[in-house]
Amino acid sequence: MRTKSRKTNKINVVTLGCSKNVYDSEVLMGQLKANGKAVAHEEDGNIVVINTCGFIDNAKEESVNTILDFVQKKDAGEVDKVFVTGCLSERYKPDLVKEIPDVDQYFGTTELPQLLKALGADYKHELIGERLTTTPKNYAYLKIAEGCDRPCSFCAIPLMRGKHRSTPIEDLVVEAKKLAADGVKELILIAQDLTYYGLDLYKKRNLAELLKALVEVEGIEWIRLHYAFPTGFPIDVLDVMKNESKICNYLDIPLQHISDNILKSMRRGTTQAKTTKLLHQFREAVPNMAIRTTLIVGYPGETEEDFQILKQWVESMRFERLGCFTYSHEENTHAYNLVDDVPQNVKQARANEIMELQSQISWELNQAKIGQSLRVVIDRKEGQYFVGRTEFDSPDVDNEVLIDASKVYLKTGEFATVTINEAADFDLYATVE
Repeated sequence: MRTKSRKTNKINVVTLGCSKNVYDSEVLMGQLKANGKAVAHEEDGNIVVINTCGFIDNAKEESVNTILDFVQKKDAGEVDKVFVTGCLSERYKPDLVKEIPDVDQYFGTTELPQLLKALGADYKHELIGERLTTTPKNYAYLKIAEGCDRPCSFCAIPLMRGKHRSTPIEDLVVEAKKLAADGVKELILIAQDLTYYGLDLYKKRNLAELLKALVEVEGIEWIRLHYAFPTGFPIDVLDVMKNESKICNYLDIPLQHISDNILKSMRRGTTQAKTTKLLHQFREAVPNMAIRTTLIVGYPGETEEDFQILKQWVESMRFERLGCFTYSHEENTHAYNLVDDVPQNVKQARANEIMELQSQISWELNQAKIGQSLRVVIDRKEGQYFVGRTEFDSPDVDNEVLIDASKVYLKTGEFATVTINEAADFDLYATVE
């Protein structure tokens, strides 16, 4: 017979998936702390909240396996309660309740007040920007909007996150000031679609105005833009990026594909010609901008010709940063009505080809940095190196700058000027000036 654990009530929040989920977990933890609850992130606790991802097959599998692991721990008496929230729970709640009934309760992405109530806490509306950040102290995510109005055929995000809802500029400034007061120096702006920001509140695309307000926040030194959409990109953002030193010369703009046939089927609202013209505009306006993109290969109907168009385009555009994913056939999306006709081994082979090409491009671009003087922020110490990033690199996904720790002492979260003296595909080696 299972006995109740003897641990005092401590809530362990486990986060899976993207930076938006990280942000949501931090908000949940901030609410719990304000209610006087003992809370931790991915540590021991007798009450577990799993913030799941439901985006693609691999992410769903990881989420389900994590739920099953904690249910097993509950059955063994190692934890007392297991709650599940996030995208998987929003999308598949009836199925999950049926298949994994030992979870105490499931909550969707918009049910934070109900989740808090189940945890014996009240939702505090006055907590604008109060979060327990889980990232290294020098950077934090700032979610400027929730949901998405785009009709992309392959994407299930609108099913899980709803329609686009912008957060008012004044609330984001308050949040940024609180983060700065806690030592945060870099804000990473995230949303399902940054370029749509403000249309619902201000009846215009207002990302540039938001950036102008955020650069005034004392203590913030870098502001980085993630997840822009190519259609309707507000060009005035480029002027702010060029004229404001705090805005990193960096843009994450997932483009997904470039063959006109595939773009049309994906319902992306653009063409190869329009996308290429937009990227040339970026580089003309901000010549040293680092552009990160993500691509999908193996989408239904993708022919060898479509793939070769994509590959040749990647070769000609020479993106500074690029990730490539295989298509995942998602229920209730528009593309689910199509035949998932590209074999998995072909999908993977195509993704590997793109990443091999990108690896060569990245190596060549990095070789050109040897001898350059660059400003870096130090994220952590790892083994014999201090690990830093330039303004052209985002945490976890981009290049890192490695500095020999036996020759110099650097503090995490501080900036240093370095000279690049060696370069690999995705790493730079440097000495402090």
